Amino acid sequence: MAKYIRRAAFLSALLFLALLVNAARVQVFQAGTYDDNPANRRTAIARWSKPRGDIVVGDRAVTGSRDTGEQLRHERTYRDGPLYAHVTGFASQLYGSSLLEDAEDGVLAGTDPMLSLLPVWNDVTRSRTPGGRVVTTIDPAAQRAAFDGLKNRRGAVAALEPATGRVLALVSTPSYDPGELSGNGPAVAEAWARLNGDPAKPMLNRAIRQTYPPGSTFKVVTAAAALDSGVITDVDAPTGSPDPFTLPGTRTSLSNEAEGCEDASLRRAFEWSCNTVFAKLGADVGLSRMTSTAQNFGFNDRRLRIPFAVAPSSFDTTMDSAQLALSSIGQYNTRATPLQMAMVTAAVANGGSVMAPHLVERTTTSIGATLKARGPQTRRLAMNPATAAELRELMTGVVKEGTGANAAIPGATVGGKTGTAQHGIGNSGTPYAWFISWARADDAIDPAVAVAVVVEDANADRSDISGGGDAAPIARAVMEAVVNSPSLKRRACTTGITGCDAGFASSPTPRRSGWGRGR
Repeated sequence: MAKYIRRAAFLSALLFLALLVNAARVQVFQAGTYDDNPANRRTAIARWSKPRGDIVVGDRAVTGSRDTGEQLRHERTYRDGPLYAHVTGFASQLYGSSLLEDAEDGVLAGTDPMLSLLPVWNDVTRSRTPGGRVVTTIDPAAQRAAFDGLKNRRGAVAALEPATGRVLALVSTPSYDPGELSGNGPAVAEAWARLNGDPAKPMLNRAIRQTYPPGSTFKVVTAAAALDSGVITDVDAPTGSPDPFTLPGTRTSLSNEAEGCEDASLRRAFEWSCNTVFAKLGADVGLSRMTSTAQNFGFNDRRLRIPFAVAPSSFDTTMDSAQLALSSIGQYNTRATPLQMAMVTAAVANGGSVMAPHLVERTTTSIGATLKARGPQTRRLAMNPATAAELRELMTGVVKEGTGANAAIPGATVGGKTGTAQHGIGNSGTPYAWFISWARADDAIDPAVAVAVVVEDANADRSDISGGGDAAPIARAVMEAVVNSPSLKRRACTTGITGCDAGFASSPTPRRSGWGRGR
């Protein structure tokens, strides 16, 4: 009898062990497979069971959550949705998430291990920590100025703080309301189909995901290469440029919209955007040096994130001399995002250093304790500081004497560059109007803002000055919002500092002999 009892006990223990092994297999080793199964709604139910953390602009949250009382309980809401849509992105119960909602999902959903003291215990119990907060670098006044300035035309604005890389404005128009995609009913599916089928592409983030021919704004890069390489040693000396200029190795002639470009100095050519001068300069600098300068500014960088991915801007590395000449005036196949061109002008304003652009200031817990803070990071040196000083002077001249007069701001020094990007078959499309600029308040040490504006459907003729008419007023409004913002006057001159704003844009920094000049 005892023998049979022992056998039964052994069999029971074996069966119990098998149950434990199977439970471990299902709950531990195969948990991911079951969690990812589309038929399993528990993950979605858990994800939306608690309010999502907020994205903060300035001192207020621009997102929220609404308790629907349904199985997917908390639905995402947005304040001023179209204004911040291309910053926040959307968080949809049907279609996933995008932009900050996606890049910072761990913090916002409460799944980031940094939010919990005992993350392993949360994994075992399947409990969910309250979502954290994502504090952005966006300046509300600058964002509003950019959005209102575009007035629903197709275009984009990117604004940076030159010394830190903080993104102060990121606007793409036309925009959309991400709240339309939050829930899971038929209206959400209808909104998704409508937005994706709209030929104006309101969900496209033109500021970071659309590349354009930069037109004459690229002449800032060409000027930097010419100065750093020693092709130009005096911005007021004649350049020996003919008008028209025959592209190297071809019979094709390039002309100018402006007059007085023949043998013009770099200063004159920059102020009036002489194509012939800059095409010749690019060819004289050569492909290798032009490529390295463009890449130092950020072109051809496929790793840029802010924290979501940015489409790479491109500068061809395999061109012949004629193609290089055209690329040097922002034509041929050179392409740039508005964010990239904001980085170009920010580098000029920041003494040649390209700071890593970033959109998130810090992340915090739901009660405000900092999880991670982001400080300034230098990506690379785009040009010599002396070259940057000369370019600041040249850009200031564009606003004071040249094509960028519409960007002038009382009480501030403004530097800018206009541009027209021709496109379409035979350049038949309406030119894109560009303007890039920086501004420094008269009582500040450093520039407060660098801006790039592109307007796709500008009322422009095919000239290099159209950006001054369509895009420059938008840039001016954004710069005014930043320069007049008390929270961003951190670098204002303080009492007792002598000559703190002397010579910023009017006196080039003395050159160091032979540094970057090929001497």
